[in-house]
Amino acid sequence: MSPVSNSTAVLLLAHGTADTLDDIPEFLLNVTGGRPVPPQVVAEVKHRYSLIGHSPMNEITARQGELLADTLDLPVYVGMRNWKPLIPDVVKRMATDGVTQAVAICLAPQNSRTSVGLYRKAVEGESGTPFALDFVESWHDHPGLIDAFAEKLTEGWNKACRETGSRIPVIFTAHSVPQRTIADGDPYERQTRETAALVAKRAGLATEDWRFAFQSQGMSGGAWLGPTVEETLLSLKEKGRNEVFLQPVGFLCDHVEVLYDIDIGFQQFARDRGMRLWRAESLNESPKLIAALADVARSRLAQHAGSR
Repeated sequence: MSPVSNSTAVLLLAHGTADTLDDIPEFLLNVTGGRPVPPQVVAEVKHRYSLIGHSPMNEITARQGELLADTLDLPVYVGMRNWKPLIPDVVKRMATDGVTQAVAICLAPQNSRTSVGLYRKAVEGESGTPFALDFVESWHDHPGLIDAFAEKLTEGWNKACRETGSRIPVIFTAHSVPQRTIADGDPYERQTRETAALVAKRAGLATEDWRFAFQSQGMSGGAWLGPTVEETLLSLKEKGRNEVFLQPVGFLCDHVEVLYDIDIGFQQFARDRGMRLWRAESLNESPKLIAALADVARSRLAQHAGSR
């Protein structure tokens, strides 16, 4: 790859989360784009955050950026869609710092207009970026990402299988989105299922070893993508399977959808039905994840250098 100047940078984009319980009303207004949030929803979200103590998403994302910068020897900026540092503010800072070329990578590897699409709008604003931008639409099938997930799956699944003395089924999950999103041609459902299938293959799972489900359906009205995790757990129990291993493949770090939805909500659902549930560790600061992000960035920078 041709050498890049210091005016080249990487921009990591993430959802962001409230730092404290008092921040949650403002955070939820950012999530909804300013639409009023019913008081009961605010109360429920506060309750969930209080049970996990603190969502470490912002700190982990910042650390991922630091590790990527060390690997690439390039500036890496982190922008959040729903919390500080907000993406538009980070874009302004990049321009002030003299950035003229950037690769933007979403820490949501599967592309949906409800996530990646909104990140892109936040980056580009009304008039585009003040520097040349290469926006990565998706990297859901990157071999390095698949290796990172498969490593965590294999570690946890093998341990759970040894504990039970059996080959327990795996449920891969991703965050649900409204069904109307997919009906409009969004690639998200296909890409999440592709990620799961690739991780299963890489980890040596047989077809009968695993299922796929969507989690964290929204509190708003309308139909959301399924099957749900709860439905999938019940289906497995009907088949006599009382031990289940779960791995989310749409999330790259610990946050409320992992620490509450899985570790508290699904765990309680399983216990109430006489089932045991294990979860793969989140990628967080996984060296394989950082290597995958670095490869995505380098390949895009190489393409840009080659086109000059």
